[in-house]
Amino acid sequence: MTTGEAGSGKREAEINQSVVKVVGGGLAGSEAAWQLAKRGFDVTLHEMRPVTTTPAHKTDRLAELVCSNTFKSTELTNAHGLLKAEMRLLGSMILEAADSARVAAGSALAVDRDVFSDAVTARIAGEPRIEVIRGEVSEIDSPAIIATGPLTSDNLAQAIRSKLGVGALAFYDAIAPIVSRESIDESIAFRVSRYGKETMEGSDDGGAYLNCPMSREQYEAFLDALLSADQFHGHEFDEVPYFEGCMPVEVMAQRGRDTLRFGPLKPVGLPDPRTGREAFAVVQLRQEDRAGRMWNLVGFQTRLRIPEQQRVLRMIPGLEGAEFLRYGSIHRNSYLNSPGALSPHLAARDDATLLFAGQITGVEGYTESSATGLLAGINLARILGGDEPVIPPSTTMLGALYRYMREADPRHFQPMNANFGLLDDLPVTVRDKEKKREMFAERALSDMRAWIEANGVLDACVARAS
Repeated sequence: MTTGEAGSGKREAEINQSVVKVVGGGLAGSEAAWQLAKRGFDVTLHEMRPVTTTPAHKTDRLAELVCSNTFKSTELTNAHGLLKAEMRLLGSMILEAADSARVAAGSALAVDRDVFSDAVTARIAGEPRIEVIRGEVSEIDSPAIIATGPLTSDNLAQAIRSKLGVGALAFYDAIAPIVSRESIDESIAFRVSRYGKETMEGSDDGGAYLNCPMSREQYEAFLDALLSADQFHGHEFDEVPYFEGCMPVEVMAQRGRDTLRFGPLKPVGLPDPRTGREAFAVVQLRQEDRAGRMWNLVGFQTRLRIPEQQRVLRMIPGLEGAEFLRYGSIHRNSYLNSPGALSPHLAARDDATLLFAGQITGVEGYTESSATGLLAGINLARILGGDEPVIPPSTTMLGALYRYMREADPRHFQPMNANFGLLDDLPVTVRDKEKKREMFAERALSDMRAWIEANGVLDACVARAS
C-alpha cells in the first residue's frame, strides 16, 4: 500500500489510537466489528434502528434477517457451502451464531431468526471493545467500514455519492440471469456482434456476444410461456418503479407480441455466419467474466420465480441444458459500482481506511455479505497496524468474489452471488460435474489455509488482542 493509496493524511500512530467506526449493524457490519475487536481495536458499531427504522426490519436487534431464514447449503460441492467452509477457517462469528440457532433443514444452514439475531446481539454486547451506538450516520469519515446494506438511508447514500462520485451508487437492482459457458449448446448458438461493431479483446472471431437464434414458432412458444409464468411478489419495500432501463422482460412482453423482437431480442444485424441469414428473433448473451465461463442473458432482468426462470429460459434454443449461476431479479437495492468506484480491497480509492462491506458492495446473499464484512474487518485491522490489505487467491470462493468486484465491466456491473463460475478453472478438464466441484473445493480450502498461514491472518488476531 502506497502513501497515495492510503490518502488519509494522518500519521500511523494517530490512526492506531483512534476508535474504528463500523456503520450498519447487519450481518456484514456485525462480523466486521467483531473481527476488529478480536484484533485489539476499539470499535463503535452504529445502527440507526430503532431511532430510524426501515420498511423491512421489525426489531432493533443486530443481524436481523429480513427475508429468508436460511444461509443456504453447507455442502462443499455447493458454492455457498464452500464459502462457509472458507469463512470458518477465518473465524466467522456470524456462522458460529448461526450454528447456535440452527433448525432442521437438511444440508442447509437454516436458523431460528430470533435466536440467531439474539445470539449476534449478545456476542456484540458482551465484547468490551465494541460500543453500539443507536442513530443514523449521515457523514463519512475514516477509519471506518460502511456496511449499511440495500436499505442505506438517503442521507448516508448522499454522503457516499459525494465521496465516491455521483455515478458510484445505484438504487435499483435489475439483474439478468447468468449461465455457465459449458452448458450453452454452441452447435446452436453462434458468436457475432451486431453489424460486427464489437469484438472481444484478443479475439479474432469477430464477436463479443453469443447469440441464440429463434424461429417464428420458437419465439411464439417462448412468448406464451413467458406471459403465463408465475412472478415473484416480494415485501412492500421490494416493490420498485420500473424504468425503461430495468424493465422486466415479462413486462416488456405484455406490451405486444413483437415488443421483444424490437427490443432485447432484435435479430437485425446478427446474421448466422453458418447460413448468412437473420433469425426471426435472437437472444444475446454477453461475457460476464474475463475467463469467459459466465454469460449474461442481455435484457432478461425478471421477476419470475426461480422454477419458472428455469422452465421458460430453457426454451431458448441453445439453452435447453443451461446451468444457472445466477437468477434474474429486480428489487430495491442501494449498491456501489465497485469495479468503477472502489479499490481491490473495496475501499475508497483515495482512502484505504474507508472500506465498504456487505450488499452495498455488490454481493448478493447472507453468506456473501457476512464474508465481505469478515474480510473488511481483517483488512482494516491490518492497515491500521501498518500492514497491507490482503485478498485470498481467486481459487477460493471469497477471493473470486473480490476479483469479480474488481474486474467486472463497470458499464454492466450487477450484484453477484457465490458460484463456481467465479473460480479459476482447474488445470485439467473434468467432465463429471460433481467430481469437478469436489476438486474446486479441495483446492480452495487448501489455498485458503496456505493464504491464512502466509499472511498471519489469525496470528494477528491473537497477538493484538492478547
